[in-house]
Amino acid sequence: MITSVIGGKLINTNLESGMIYVIQTTSASFSRVFDDELLVVEAWGKNAVRVRSFVDQKRNKRSNALLPRLEQENVTVIQNGDEVELINGSLRAVLDHRDRLTFYNAAGEVILKEYIRLRAVKHDDGSEDAGTIEVTKDFNSTLKLKAREYRANLTGSFKVTTRFESEPAEKIFGMGQYQHSFLNLKNTVLELAQRNSQASIPFYISSMGYGFLWNNPGIGEVTFAKNLTKWVMQETDYIDYWVTVGDTPKEILHNYSDVTGKVPLMPDNLLGLWQSKLRYRTFTEVMEVVENYTKRGIQLSTIAIDYFHWPKQGEYRFDEEYWPKPTENIKVLREKYGVEPLISIWPTVQSDAKNYQDYLENGFLVKVNRGVRLTMQIQGNTVFVDMTDPKAREYVWDLIEKNYVAKGIKYFWLDVAEPGYAVYDFDNYRYHKGSDLSCGNLYPLDYLKMVFDGLKDKEQVVTLVRGSWAGAQRYGALLWSGDIDSSFRAFKNQVNTGLNVGLAGLPWWTTDIGGFHGGHPDDPKFRELLIRWFEYATFSPILRMHGDRLPHSKPLSDHGGGSMVTGSGNEIWSYGAEVEHILLKYLKIREALKPYLKKLMLQAHEYGDPVMRTLFYEFPTDKKAWEVDNTYLLGDSLLIAPIMEYQANKRQVYLPADETWIDLWTKKSYLGGQEITVEANLEQIPLFVRAGHKEVVEQLFDVIKGENENGS
Repeated sequence: MITSVIGGKLINTNLESGMIYVIQTTSASFSRVFDDELLVVEAWGKNAVRVRSFVDQKRNKRSNALLPRLEQENVTVIQNGDEVELINGSLRAVLDHRDRLTFYNAAGEVILKEYIRLRAVKHDDGSEDAGTIEVTKDFNSTLKLKAREYRANLTGSFKVTTRFESEPAEKIFGMGQYQHSFLNLKNTVLELAQRNSQASIPFYISSMGYGFLWNNPGIGEVTFAKNLTKWVMQETDYIDYWVTVGDTPKEILHNYSDVTGKVPLMPDNLLGLWQSKLRYRTFTEVMEVVENYTKRGIQLSTIAIDYFHWPKQGEYRFDEEYWPKPTENIKVLREKYGVEPLISIWPTVQSDAKNYQDYLENGFLVKVNRGVRLTMQIQGNTVFVDMTDPKAREYVWDLIEKNYVAKGIKYFWLDVAEPGYAVYDFDNYRYHKGSDLSCGNLYPLDYLKMVFDGLKDKEQVVTLVRGSWAGAQRYGALLWSGDIDSSFRAFKNQVNTGLNVGLAGLPWWTTDIGGFHGGHPDDPKFRELLIRWFEYATFSPILRMHGDRLPHSKPLSDHGGGSMVTGSGNEIWSYGAEVEHILLKYLKIREALKPYLKKLMLQAHEYGDPVMRTLFYEFPTDKKAWEVDNTYLLGDSLLIAPIMEYQANKRQVYLPADETWIDLWTKKSYLGGQEITVEANLEQIPLFVRAGHKEVVEQLFDVIKGENENGS
């Protein structure tokens, strides 16, 4: 190896291969130029580095999920012959002479390494290991696989593959919302795309002590295989990822939240019951529901005014035929009943909307590469607004501000926010920021940003959204699990899914209690499902009733919003006296939980901690805790084990070690580190508190004690 300095740059020449590359360093970064690639590695946050690779050396300044980098101290960059390394706190990133990055923790252990399978390059530096060092450290390979691979495609862009070595025993958690039953994502393949009920949030926490953010919003796929971890982008021109290390999962997630943002502070008045159904058609129906809850002594947090309260999609206003005097009615809801209305809006425009031509002439609509531009069809020919276009967002927000905010609306429900294309042909759509394939996951992020930027009280922004991506939490994203099935199978998928959403950096998450699609209030099996789901949701960030219940009612008219059907009742009294009795009991429990939930919401706001936590998040040294799924902690004090099977009345529950746990129903104490069988009739969910934390849920003890004494 020959090293020389030319024009202030370090020039390295490998004698055997003739490979020439340029390395530059700063106080907090290093970069390397070789052939068509510019590689940049820089300190970015606590114990973390950001890695970017630009094909054809075309550097861009996209931040994507990350906040701007702050100046950092105590970063060391060392050039050692044909290697260069960056040390930022506990993380060390090393680029070796084979163009491979390896990441080490403070103990010098490899936590992540790029994967290459190329012919070994022999050293010729006079050392005793000359000609053999690569053979002994790795092995010769004729597979010709690179860690960072660009393959030109017909779009003028590239299909990009990024490879890492895989540790078969590694466990992987996070990555957002996928409709499967797995908590540990090792040996899964995940689509990096938004769909109804799927929200790709490409950050994960590894059992090997690191966190990883894939910071490219393009459409693609990740494979967490035993032999290889592989990230594939269909159409892009850069690689961007971020790595951090920590002694615990909590430390890792805090590092991530520091660089991607934290949620606002959840308002106290939103910690109760959110009431919704498909759909309330008039203010009269809304008021009747609110009054019935008031008569039962229940203070609702919100009630949802769902889709087609508008005359046409894209007009963003109340249909005055069915929703007259909105300002007056919203004032009554808030001042008389203390209930916040939640307004559903869609990012869609009907071709017969009165302002459709404005969208068209200004280029505010999503473009298509082929065929007729109809990206969804509900109540007419419909096209999506391009929410990646700042001018389109400004136009839409002006309508929202005039027709909703000015009338008293504070909270919005961004439905169909993926966007929910009729056909997910990602290669067919184009945005202001680029093709859907190259940046499609930014769509819900920009949609959320429109609301966040528009509302004046940033500390109180809470936006229910169907779609998300990394960094969405800083815009007040309350993700829900989308239009899922009303079944025990779907319910079972949600428990682990919600935990992975929290580990992907979104502390707020909720579901439609009972699922969305179907469910008949008179069906005994569905009633049982609703009870079990409500019990579980009581111990979640947001308690929310919603669903499309059967049978449907007849439309109010044959035009506009009046032509849309509405489902059967979905209030707590809609399912009979026995169900109502049980749900009322859990509403009392939820009320008793509010002081504790307030503390958890503050932790989420200040540090990024999820409200619902895996066992290993609080007990990282308990090896068994890393194996347990479908069981979780609400904060650090309460352990919940939902019943997810039809007609089940018991289940196995693992209690983390080095603690004593108290069953809140029986008051019996158990030593941790063991699995026990817990009886749970239809009115009970297995529920435990850490013995040393009893004071944080003192009110909960009192409520459950009272219910038991009343014979519940």
